[in-house]
Amino acid sequence: MSDSIAPRLSLLWSFARPHRRTLVKGLALALVASALGLATPMVTKHVLDALGSASSLTEPVATLVVLLFVGAAVSYWQWTLLGALGERVVLDARESVVRRFLRATVPGVTRSPTGELVTRVTSDTVLLREAAASSFVGLINGAVMLVGSLVLMGFLDLVLLATTVAAVALVGVVFGLLMPGIARSQQQAQEHVGRLGGVLEGTLRAIRTVKVNRAEERMTERILADARASAEYGVRAVRREALAWTTAWSGVNLAIIAILAVGAWRVGEGRLEVSGLIAFLLYTFALMDPITELSQNVTALQSGIAAAERIRQADALPSEEPSPSAGAPAREPRELRKPHELGGLQDLRDDVPVLELRNVTAAYGPDAEPAVRDVDLVIPRRGHTAVVGPSGAGKTTLLSLVLRFLEPTGGELLLDGRPYRDHTHTDIRARLAYVEQDTPVVPGTIRDNLLLARPDATTEELRRVLHDVRLTEKVDALEEGLDTPLATANVSGGERQRIALARALLATPDVLLLDEATAQLDGLTEAAVQECVRSRADTGAVVTIAHRLSTVVDADTIVVMEAGRVRARGRHEELLVSDTLYRDLVESLRIAAVTGAPVT
Repeated sequence: MSDSIAPRLSLLWSFARPHRRTLVKGLALALVASALGLATPMVTKHVLDALGSASSLTEPVATLVVLLFVGAAVSYWQWTLLGALGERVVLDARESVVRRFLRATVPGVTRSPTGELVTRVTSDTVLLREAAASSFVGLINGAVMLVGSLVLMGFLDLVLLATTVAAVALVGVVFGLLMPGIARSQQQAQEHVGRLGGVLEGTLRAIRTVKVNRAEERMTERILADARASAEYGVRAVRREALAWTTAWSGVNLAIIAILAVGAWRVGEGRLEVSGLIAFLLYTFALMDPITELSQNVTALQSGIAAAERIRQADALPSEEPSPSAGAPAREPRELRKPHELGGLQDLRDDVPVLELRNVTAAYGPDAEPAVRDVDLVIPRRGHTAVVGPSGAGKTTLLSLVLRFLEPTGGELLLDGRPYRDHTHTDIRARLAYVEQDTPVVPGTIRDNLLLARPDATTEELRRVLHDVRLTEKVDALEEGLDTPLATANVSGGERQRIALARALLATPDVLLLDEATAQLDGLTEAAVQECVRSRADTGAVVTIAHRLSTVVDADTIVVMEAGRVRARGRHEELLVSDTLYRDLVESLRIAAVTGAPVT
């Protein structure tokens, strides 16, 4: 990472640039407030001069009151303006990162721990609030106040000004030496916070496994290692900040003592009026304001730059950009299409496979070995195609290719006879539905989970698919029914799997993709769901990735994979005779050659 300040400031400015008009308005208000503040000591001098000359105090005192109230109003306006701007900067950053995460490719997102990605949206964006919204204004305003104070102090007395400039120069040197170290410590602290979030999130997801293996203390120490490292770097930053602030206060206080001594001497010599000395001291006391503002905003900038660099790392994630070619429009669900349109389209295209893989090779990285190699596969418009094979055979990679989570390095995939490259990701996925083996819960209620693919579906349609997967009684038994939050509902793994299957059925896809979608079901429920899948295969394509063969023995076509290649294909009875690997898989799972009968 480059230590050059210009590109890093430019990175931070990229978050503030869309709001530059508001920033200019905030800067103008800040300068007005500063000007009013700078005028106060001079007006005070006039009050003292009026006392000495027995002149009327009405005008200078009235001026001080006006300066007070106008300054308060301007400061309030500036504060609320920049505060609201800070919240908008945070919101824009969060919106940008969330959209980037959800539009990124699946390998791009899963490469980093989920918790670490979450910190980009939460704690990192908060650090932008002051840095991108107020710091630029604060730095300019602080510099103007500092220069303005020094100019007016020079107008009062040049000798005292020289004393003050020496103190300010000392403070500037100290800050210049300490700020880079503060920035590095803050960045390291935030990096460890991100790692802590990643490990903690993963640990909480696997809390049952952690407890069963009596690993609570070990995982606690692993998580707290990053917490301690973050605290250590944070303490380093605090120490450097404390040294910088102590030096600043000491420098200004030393200047005040010197000004009192030199000023008293010059008053005694008749070279300076008492009112001028008092006004000069007021400027000296007020000098801490711009110094404080400058140092605080430099510190905020350092934190904001570190956060901006981490947030902008999301831009490096590969994104699922729309294809430059115009893809076919996303299809409506089958039930929403007119009957004559659906039947005609189906009849016309029966001779064209809905999906086809031609000599497809794919890997999970440029230097990785291919996970699948030279795969040819045809998925007809209707019927059940099952893919089986030992662990690591490439079954899940095959689904990732079909769903376009992964792009092939060789060969091509076709949808309705057209290459995938001619379709957008959305076009392709509008034709597919997918049930994962682990069936993760999407935040929200049971209704929200079911409506994920068909947000316009009616309650009647929801109840129909719930009936198909034998979940109607379970949902009706819940106090809030369909509106029960799924994360807190008393729902088993098998029931979550059936909810995912119901969601897929509700989408009425052209191709239903199942990754061992009945793995967590009991025998009776599995039989009912398999009947539902068979019914679905009569009207559309079903592709099953099978880890237990009892779910696919009646498939129309079984594809056997080994080491990333298609080894054999056929029906259950044919493969039992012709392929030794398939026969070994069947025997290892104690499934007889007779469909579904257990071996005794």
